Amino acid sequence: MPSLIKGPALFLAQFADDVAPFNSLDTIADWASGLGYKGLQIPSGDARLMDLDKAAESQDYCDDLKGMLAERGIQVTELSTHIQGQLLAVHPAYDKQFDGFAPAAVQGNDKARTQWAHDQLIKTAQASRNLGLDVTVSFSGSLAFPYLYPWPQRPAGLIDEAFDELARRWKPVMDAYDELGVDIAFELHPGEDLFDGATFEMLLERLDNHPRCTINYDPSHFLLQQLDYLAFIDIYHERIKAFHVKDAEFRPDGRQGVYSGYQPWVERAGRFRSLGDGQVDFRAIFSKLAQYGYDSWAVLEWECCLKDSATGAAEGAPFIMDHIIDVTEKAFDDFADSGLSREDTRALLGLS
Repeated sequence: MPSLIKGPALFLAQFADDVAPFNSLDTIADWASGLGYKGLQIPSGDARLMDLDKAAESQDYCDDLKGMLAERGIQVTELSTHIQGQLLAVHPAYDKQFDGFAPAAVQGNDKARTQWAHDQLIKTAQASRNLGLDVTVSFSGSLAFPYLYPWPQRPAGLIDEAFDELARRWKPVMDAYDELGVDIAFELHPGEDLFDGATFEMLLERLDNHPRCTINYDPSHFLLQQLDYLAFIDIYHERIKAFHVKDAEFRPDGRQGVYSGYQPWVERAGRFRSLGDGQVDFRAIFSKLAQYGYDSWAVLEWECCLKDSATGAAEGAPFIMDHIIDVTEKAFDDFADSGLSREDTRALLGLS
């Protein structure tokens, strides 16, 4: 039986560039196909790869895009709105840093930037529908994250206010996605207000368990937080709608722990690594996802502090293929089925 999990696929955010072959979707698709990838996750706001306005408005444009990729043996897995989701909710401490992700016309104006992000998210839902996609991947944005550590003591109600506002901004977006039949799968990521299961539940509760509020599962962020990333699947598998295959390692010592002492990536106790070079137990992860019937894409997100990106991409496709499980259609002990009737079974229990 073929696996329910689809792949391998590649997230293009870390690969898109102004240099060929990474400066257009057709050439990057040629490159990815040559490495064995079958799917591409596309940042919806990167004009080098896709015209979001056209994709939201034109079925013909989306059909042409899908056809061009199909000629190369490639599908679109999801559209990414990580940047737009981030800009939907920005704490003032990060205004100048995140302004660089926004168009010049809205920089320095937080209300205009938030509205731009909202509009981009809605367009991505429309584009996803035109592309025949049921899921997008995103960040939640962050209003509370600067107050992660409770010193000085957080004022009463601070976190509640932040999450109430986060829900207020996301609720109309979720409703618009619901009308189009598209999920938003949040990548739970330090720096965002949603960075673990507890924070995801805080937003989900405020959204009245909205059916479109789902999860992009990325174990690398959980390993660096020392969260049980396998138990996470047991708890949240019904909400997991996307999967970033990304590796990491955590090697604390007498000088550093989880916070890693403000060190650059290569010197941190917790670092992102290319697939197979870190500590994430992907055998167990793919088994858990297969156990719960996850039937969407396994998407490589390359972020490594040491290895070259081209090498990481070349190694990533066979790594994912090697971990995808062909799910069995029968139980291993079917051969020993005695074929007893219900009456026989009751007799075994002394109930006849």
